[in-house]
Amino acid sequence: MYYIAKFFVRLFFRIIFNLHYEGRDNIPRGEAVIYASNHRSNADPPLLGGGAVGKYAFMAKEELFRNKLFAWLIRTLGAFPVSRGKGDMSVIETAIDRLGNGRSLMIFPEGTRSKDGKVGRGHSGAALIAAKADRRIVPVGIVYGDKLKFRTRVTVKFGKPIDPKDYVEPADEPNPRQLVKLKNRYMADIKELVEGTPEPKNKEEKENA
Repeated sequence: MYYIAKFFVRLFFRIIFNLHYEGRDNIPRGEAVIYASNHRSNADPPLLGGGAVGKYAFMAKEELFRNKLFAWLIRTLGAFPVSRGKGDMSVIETAIDRLGNGRSLMIFPEGTRSKDGKVGRGHSGAALIAAKADRRIVPVGIVYGDKLKFRTRVTVKFGKPIDPKDYVEPADEPNPRQLVKLKNRYMADIKELVEGTPEPKNKEEKENA
């Protein structure tokens, strides 16, 4: 049922939007990963999922599960509910469990949709899950203009995977400083995918670029 639902959702979004994927060769094969993406709209999970490899899961605000038919669809596609702002650690455990069962995980670290398309600061939840589950993070940039309209060109860019062991010692319980460093890394990669490489600000930066 999962692959049937995924096929029709992906077909629908390819018809509605001018959808392109870049960097899919960066996605590790044969392992569950964490896709950490910028957040533009409620369409982000299927837009990202159309280019993701294998099965995936994602967090969705609990309000989306009130409609039984829609709840059935997103649950079939791997969604599980989260109560925003409550700090529920069971969500972290559910995410780790999904990864352990071979499903990749989609996370939108900004926590809310960007109104102007710029990438925000982001949170460390993806870093904590990656460190505890020992799963690589694939940064993702979803890029389009001001609004999603019929046949809008949407480009989903997959960056190079980030290994949490480069920031958190495997034998250690991750501490806040390590998690912030890891978070800053994937947020910087997401921003570069969305906004491009920033221009050097001065002559010295240009010479060192």
